[in-house]
Amino acid sequence: FLIDERVLEKIISAAEVNKDDFVLEIGPGIGTMTQYLAENAREVMAVEIDKNLIPILSDTLSAYDNVSILNADILKVDIAKIVEEKNGGKPVKVVANLPYYIITTPIIMGLFESHVPIDSITVMVQKEVADRMQSGPGTKDYGALSLAVQYYAEPYVVANVPPNCFMPRPKVGSAVIRLTKYKDAPIKVTNEKLLFQLIRASFNQRRKTLQNGIKNFGGLNFSKEQVAQALEEMELPASVRGEALTLEQFAQLSNILDR
Repeated sequence: FLIDERVLEKIISAAEVNKDDFVLEIGPGIGTMTQYLAENAREVMAVEIDKNLIPILSDTLSAYDNVSILNADILKVDIAKIVEEKNGGKPVKVVANLPYYIITTPIIMGLFESHVPIDSITVMVQKEVADRMQSGPGTKDYGALSLAVQYYAEPYVVANVPPNCFMPRPKVGSAVIRLTKYKDAPIKVTNEKLLFQLIRASFNQRRKTLQNGIKNFGGLNFSKEQVAQALEEMELPASVRGEALTLEQFAQLSNILDR
C-alpha cells in the first residue's frame, strides 16, 4: 500500500483531475488515493478485485458521496457501459496503482484496445515497466509493450517512487507514468490487427531477423520472399531485426504486407 502523501499528490497533479472529471480508479486498495481523488474530482468509481478490502474501503470512504465501489475484475468490467452511464460517453480519466507486473500489460492494453473514451491513464507501475513503455528502438527495454503504448498514447514518466513509500516495502522501485491518449492516432494503418501481430512476431524471438520472426509466428502466412520484398521497398536490409524498427516503420511494413 502506498503511504507517502507527497507521491499521492503528484499522481493527482499529473492526472490533472478537476471538478468536471469522472475518474475510474483501478486497485484502490484501502482507499488512500481514492480520498484524494474524491476531493478533486466530480465522481470516482473505484474497482477493487479483492473482496476482503471492500469493508475497509466502505469505511474509509463513507464520508464521500461522490464515490462508488465496484468489487470486480477490471478485465471483465464493461467499461464502455460505465462511461456511458456515468459520464455521458465523454472521455474519463483512469488512475491506477498496478504494482504487479503480471497484471499491468493486460489491463492497460485492455483499456486501449476496447476503444472506450479515455482522456489519460495515470498509473503507478514497476519502474522497469514504465521504462519499457517509453523506450525507443535499439534499447534493451524496447519491445512490444513500448510500441503498443506509443501507438495509442504519449507516455511521460512523472516521478520515480522508491520502496520506502510503500508498506510493506517492495523489493523493486516504482514509477508514476501518465499515458495521454491520442485523439487522432499519429500512425495510420490499414489493418490494426496485422500491425500488432507483426510487432509480436518481431519480439517473440527478438534475436532472430525480422523475416524469420514473421515466418515462425503462428497466424501469419507471409513468405520470407514477401517480407524481403517489403523491406526492400522500405530500403531496409534483409537482415534487420524488429528491435531496430520504429513504430512508423512497423506501420509502413504492415500497410505494404496488407496491400
